[in-house]
Amino acid sequence: MHPILKKSLPHIAAILFFLVLSYVLFAPQLQGMQLQQSDNQQFQGMSKELNDYRARTGEEALWTNSMFGGMPSYLISTVYKTNYIRYVDNFLQLGQSRPASFLFIMLLGSYILMLAFGMNPWLGVVGSLALSLSSYYFIIIAVGHNSKMIAIAYLVPLIGSIILAYRKKLWLGVALASLFLGLELYAGHPQITYYGAFIIFFFIVAEAIRSYHEKILKHFAKVSAALCIALVLGIGANFSHLYLVWDYGKDSIRGKSELTHNAENKTSGLDKDYALSWSYGIAETFDLFIPNLMGGSSTIGLKSDGETAKTLTTMGQPAEIAAQIPSYWGPQPSTSGPVYVGAVVVFFFVLGLFFIQGVTRWWLVCATVLSFLLAWGSNFLGFSEFFLQHVPMYNKFRTVSMILVIAEITIPIVALLGLRNLLEGEISKERALKGLKWAAGIAGGIALFFVLMGGSLFSFISENDKQMLPQEALNMLGSAIAADRASLLTADAWRTFIFVALSAGLAWLVIAKKIKPTYFMLALGVLILVDMVPVNHRYLNKDNWVPEAQAQVPFTPTPADLQIMKDPGNYRVLNLSVSPFNDASTSYFHKSVGGYHGAKMRRYQELIDFHLSQNNMAAFNMLNTKYIIVPNQKTQTLEVQQNPGALGNAWFVNSIKVVPNADAEIEALKGFDPRHLAVVDKRFDKELAGFTSNADTTAKIELVKYEPNHLTYKSNNKSAQLAVFSEIYYNKGWNAYVNGKLAPYLRANYVLRAMVVPAGDNTVEFKFEPKMFKVGKSIDLVSSLSILLLAFGLIGYELFKLLRDQKLDSKTNG
Repeated sequence: MHPILKKSLPHIAAILFFLVLSYVLFAPQLQGMQLQQSDNQQFQGMSKELNDYRARTGEEALWTNSMFGGMPSYLISTVYKTNYIRYVDNFLQLGQSRPASFLFIMLLGSYILMLAFGMNPWLGVVGSLALSLSSYYFIIIAVGHNSKMIAIAYLVPLIGSIILAYRKKLWLGVALASLFLGLELYAGHPQITYYGAFIIFFFIVAEAIRSYHEKILKHFAKVSAALCIALVLGIGANFSHLYLVWDYGKDSIRGKSELTHNAENKTSGLDKDYALSWSYGIAETFDLFIPNLMGGSSTIGLKSDGETAKTLTTMGQPAEIAAQIPSYWGPQPSTSGPVYVGAVVVFFFVLGLFFIQGVTRWWLVCATVLSFLLAWGSNFLGFSEFFLQHVPMYNKFRTVSMILVIAEITIPIVALLGLRNLLEGEISKERALKGLKWAAGIAGGIALFFVLMGGSLFSFISENDKQMLPQEALNMLGSAIAADRASLLTADAWRTFIFVALSAGLAWLVIAKKIKPTYFMLALGVLILVDMVPVNHRYLNKDNWVPEAQAQVPFTPTPADLQIMKDPGNYRVLNLSVSPFNDASTSYFHKSVGGYHGAKMRRYQELIDFHLSQNNMAAFNMLNTKYIIVPNQKTQTLEVQQNPGALGNAWFVNSIKVVPNADAEIEALKGFDPRHLAVVDKRFDKELAGFTSNADTTAKIELVKYEPNHLTYKSNNKSAQLAVFSEIYYNKGWNAYVNGKLAPYLRANYVLRAMVVPAGDNTVEFKFEPKMFKVGKSIDLVSSLSILLLAFGLIGYELFKLLRDQKLDSKTNG
């Protein structure tokens, strides 16, 4: 056997194992089934118009009018064709073989990280299992947070590549860092990338300290400078997307509001209460170790044979009602499940703290602790407020509990680094046994504490329960609900204790040299699987799978939808049968007043808060809300109501009210008549210069051609008139043309477009033409090609060196 092939066999075997494991854990995928992911359904709803346009024209619309009146597609669905990183992503995702490909990339990336830390293939595989099987990953796959999962999967080898550059192979590390940074940014989840930057920051600071003590600062500076090349190329390959998202972000809810009300709740990004709305409980943090500490999931109900079911039966009520009461009782508004890292992994994390020293231990511990403190959000308010106000970009993201992804990466790293030191003989037997006693005492003691005391520590009744259940029902069922939830905690605390005992026993066997390291690693890998797979199965199981054909059609039109769709015009729909501003199902069939998106336009969100949610019909009318879907409680059907006040696609007004600022502008929409009056901020005085409003009863303007990114109107008016368009104002791409010539336009009524249309017969057009999308294509192309040449060139060079060295060895030995 060729020496290079022999040397590569363990890595090939590891990759094949990852591939097999990925398909075993997602076996229904091989049977033609697909996950029915709630968030993916919402994505299909919000992207329907964009996908249809792409299929019909082969081009990118870059704008959709299917939700929130209209918004750019940059954070919905845009294909950047000149970013060739997408071909690498497609290859690694096994030709989009989802969701098995998600786990495969995570396992492979974790393996790269383990190798960068100098671990042998056996320990690398164990580390990959420890890093890749967190319950959180399976939960987000189940609900359809696909971009988040891919971003996490690429983040891990990105960290490994940076470590490789500093510790072993500079230019190979730089090449891989550029590749994985390009893939990380291509995944399109900036929040995960941002949190990953915290891990990288802590590592680089630790590396600087190490370099200082070892007097190799020159090497540190050289590597850091070289890694800047990877940074430039990774950003460059995704320049179009990053620039457009950054530019749009300033006008989204992630940017600063112009309104001055509720100032104490505002930041330069998201409002504090919104940013911190999903804050992990302080005690809840222990569910990284005990999965059902706080009941697990809001979507899983209590057991049909538990105390609550029995109490319901004695009350003459169906026992099945218990299944409608969530098992989760923690402080978050809701959750799909805990961030369970694993009893086995957490035990070896504690053990690893005794086996690793110096800056390596402290940067990993600091990153882990920081993720806990920030995940607590509103439960540790002063710390969170400091970050929201002072740490760049932190206030651009919500759901702070997501930052626990840092701990999900650092905890297994500590565990595996400790095992590496132990198995390589760096830890004396005496020190190892002492560390084992402490780790077993700490981890086992915590588990046993919750076994014995957990039932008396908590009330097991949450604020959500008090809102969901009438007080009378809560009085009758409260003790039974608490008993069921306490039993879940106790059962999983015992489970954790058992896994800690097994882990400690396994560690003792290898420390006492009762088993060989190879058998220890094999047994540890099996133990991690036995720990993690059943817990993950609670949140992703056969109930999540549906036939492929069913998954491809996320929504079925109701009779109300079909009735509206008979109208071929261009209008908007308000659907009151769903939560209109948190649901994209309407967008699948219609142009919706509402929608579902975490970065809608700031001004539109404020229009929702001040007017649409307050049923201000003037606001609905100016948005051309022609149809309203209303549930009929008596007949249990949906009815279509036509709104006679809808103003159409465009209209002329005969009066203008100029206001001094945003506060006055949004206030002026109360009780105003948008058919005759336009409210305009004084900053648009220039666009109105020389214009005097006057009534022309014969003037008319109408939409004659519609594309999401190109609207054409015909107008006829005897004198210059101010036209208001029921389209969202966004001047970072939308250009107006009158008879083919570029023309100025302005914002009216807080969110809409308006324009002074000259007298006569005119063709008015709005075209969405963001300049940087065109400019960025070249930057994307050059940077992504450079990454591919650098990465594959250096990988090829490393193989060439191996062959060359092998030939030299052969000649020497010959």
